[in-house]
Amino acid sequence: MCGICCAVSFSVEHFDKDLKEDLLCNLKRRGPNSSKQLLKSNINYQCLFSGHVLHLRGVLTAQPVEDERGNVFLWNGEVFSGIKVEAEENDTQIMFNYLSSCKNESDILSVFSKVQGPWSFIYYQASSHSLWFGRDFFGRRSLLWHFSSLGKSFCLSSIGAQTSGVASQWQEVPASGIFRIDLKSTSISKSVVLKLYPWKYNSREDVIKECVNSLTQISADLPTFVSVAANEAKLYLKEPVVPLNMILPQATFEIHCSSISSVPPSRETLQVFLTDGHMKEVVQQFIDVLSIAVKRRVLCLPRDENLTQSEVLNTSNRKANVAILFSGGIDSMVIAVLADRHIPLDEPIDLLNVAFMTKEKTIPAGFNKKGRKEKNNCEKRSEESSKNVTAAAAANPGEQFNVPDRITGRAGLKELQAANPCRIWNFVEINVSLEELQRLRRTRISHLIQPLDTVLDDSIGCAVWFASRGVGWLVTQDEAKPYQSSAKVVLTGIGADEQLAGYSRHRVCFQTHGLEGLNKEIEMELGRISSRNLGRDDRVIGDHGKEARFPFLDENVVSFLNSLPVWEKANLTLSRGIGEKLILRLAAVELGLTTSALVPKRAMQFGSRIAKLEKNNEKASDKCGRLRVISLENLSVEKEIKT
Repeated sequence: MCGICCAVSFSVEHFDKDLKEDLLCNLKRRGPNSSKQLLKSNINYQCLFSGHVLHLRGVLTAQPVEDERGNVFLWNGEVFSGIKVEAEENDTQIMFNYLSSCKNESDILSVFSKVQGPWSFIYYQASSHSLWFGRDFFGRRSLLWHFSSLGKSFCLSSIGAQTSGVASQWQEVPASGIFRIDLKSTSISKSVVLKLYPWKYNSREDVIKECVNSLTQISADLPTFVSVAANEAKLYLKEPVVPLNMILPQATFEIHCSSISSVPPSRETLQVFLTDGHMKEVVQQFIDVLSIAVKRRVLCLPRDENLTQSEVLNTSNRKANVAILFSGGIDSMVIAVLADRHIPLDEPIDLLNVAFMTKEKTIPAGFNKKGRKEKNNCEKRSEESSKNVTAAAAANPGEQFNVPDRITGRAGLKELQAANPCRIWNFVEINVSLEELQRLRRTRISHLIQPLDTVLDDSIGCAVWFASRGVGWLVTQDEAKPYQSSAKVVLTGIGADEQLAGYSRHRVCFQTHGLEGLNKEIEMELGRISSRNLGRDDRVIGDHGKEARFPFLDENVVSFLNSLPVWEKANLTLSRGIGEKLILRLAAVELGLTTSALVPKRAMQFGSRIAKLEKNNEKASDKCGRLRVISLENLSVEKEIKT
């Protein structure tokens, strides 16, 4: 994980040799282990490169990196496959070596077509005065662009500025392909032309049509002096996953479905599917490919290899290197079981479980009468009193934070402890009061969610920020003590619902349009996941100096699931808790899970109870006013606190 930024100016009088303080601060939060800036000046333009590194593999490599020909590279990514990176090597340097040896555009596209893993990058090619940049196929790493109203400068950055009035001008770079800007010609023509090298859909005949549609959509959101055009050579990146299998079943399948749908929803229902030899084999293949994806994501990070024997035996003081956003639902449970396979046994795993204070608060025993009188006015509660509330609730678990995800999380913890009692499972109860939510949204979270701006973005963005921060209570049978997760890697289950028909809208679509409509819905879900979820989640998690990793969006996992007919992934003739994400539930049974295999899908905003916490009449798609105002006054307060 890194914070990368490049500020470009075509006018000397408008060029600032320093990044804005708040932008620089936001970038440093993402990359706390190394910070460096590099200025490249040309008679026609100036480029300020800024790199901030979170060190996770190989030798710490400061960014930006520059070679003897003046090429400059900024990399925020992980090479999990496709290009060989040895355990002791740093993928930033490996990628830069490949790019430095590229002789033409086709060579550059070939490099990025091979990489499997999340990435965003900025690459300055000195000989051609070209600036290349882009995000991976799924958009798993954030990259924003901002064009000045005068048309004399622009900026690319992992994250936007925090200053009032500026945040809304940042937009996400579409994960439509790789872009290139000819800086020299732009400075002469005074207009910015973005050349697009899109992902190629191998099996489709409408490649050109897809590209035209993409260009039109991108251009619609840009200033008038910025245009997007297909590259003259009509070169493309090779899409990293196979196309979605859209095949529809024969009538015999429908008869089979109706016979199974009469079976009561229980673990035995899942066992019925596993009596089919073909289905059992498919499920095992899914477990294998997902297990490899998890393995790549939990082993690519530094560990304490030089511990003494006594330190190894004293597991109580060992720190977790990997954390999981954990609700006890099917997605996080399967990830936890597979992570347990590959993480060294003497290393704890942090299970991060977030809950927001419910409005109907039951003050734990021992609170004074004054506290009881103020229970419906938590906005006015002091920060110290708020801490007391969460501490008391952790020590005496009551109804305040007894939200659905807390209940299923505790149940999931018991399953994991039974499956591997030798592992230390740190169940971290993260309790958030309304006052703390409002204060930190205003001062720390709003700009991370932007440019997304809906009520849904607010709910999920805030929930993920608090969860991934990992500050909470380690609750055991004996005690509850304050705890802060030290894990730099955070695994999330995003991508499972999109591919396996996990949302309620999938069931509605199936009931209305059948399997054909469901196929189209799943295809759309994958197509928009970069703009709908992943950039936001990367910005939110990265703010803590941690890296989000998404096993369900591993290229091989997606290709495997895309290759299956839809009825082998989900059966929405069955009830909730069985039919959605059927193949994942079957995998859970094969992995030895019990109750969690039947937990119905519950969206994070409802499971954590952040939805409707402040307004009951909001719709998820409404614009969220709470995200719009980032006042300079709040920034001043934050600076005073820091100093």
